[in-house]
Amino acid sequence: MAFIRKFKTGSGKTGVQVCYKRNGKVVRTVHIGSAESELGLEKLIKKAQGIIDKDERPLFNLSEFDKK
Repeated sequence: MAFIRKFKTGSGKTGVQVCYKRNGKVVRTVHIGSAESELGLEKLIKKAQGIIDKDERPLFNLSEFDKK
């Protein structure tokens, strides 16, 4: 399971990480970056969500319905 973690850095910025949990413990952390503004934070969160979405397999393969 993966989730996005936001935290305050020592310099007052907001850091964003993607954390992977297994059996209730964090087993891997990927640092995405640090942002000073809300716009920068939104960009980092979207990047982190993209990483999570890339790693997860969909429950159903709906690609055949996308074709027209």
